[in-house]
Amino acid sequence: MEAPPVKMNVESFNLDHRSVQAPYVRLADTKALPGGAVLSKYDIRFCQPNVEHLEMPVVHSLEHTFAEHVRNHSDDVVDFSPMGCQTGFYLLLVGEHELTEVTDLVARALEDVATAEEVPAANDVQCGWAASHTLAGAQDAARTMLERRPEWGQVQA
Repeated sequence: MEAPPVKMNVESFNLDHRSVQAPYVRLADTKALPGGAVLSKYDIRFCQPNVEHLEMPVVHSLEHTFAEHVRNHSDDVVDFSPMGCQTGFYLLLVGEHELTEVTDLVARALEDVATAEEVPAANDVQCGWAASHTLAGAQDAARTMLERRPEWGQVQA
């Protein structure tokens, strides 16, 4: 029998990536800040861990386009950042939110990605690797994620 791993400081390192079923949206962590504010971190998983991944130009373009457009739908957005494993993103919000509110927000931003005419800030003035973008790839990933929205609430296989 395999010994359980030692509890890690990073929440996602404690998640058994073999037992999840992507795509999903899950509350990964909350942090109470001095003064009473709360930060909520959501795991927006596009791909099945250790089975598939998003190519880096797709990740990069999704990051730019989603991060720009999601802020049109909520003032609570702090950050949208890619996972190094290239299977999804973290969405950081101020406050505590119902999961349905977050999934609606994610869906609206993905719809914006799917209909975008360009990747925002995909130039060498505003981006550190402007040559590494694909709007079509980001749109395909957004459409696939949207098509599978009924599955977003089931994290475990």
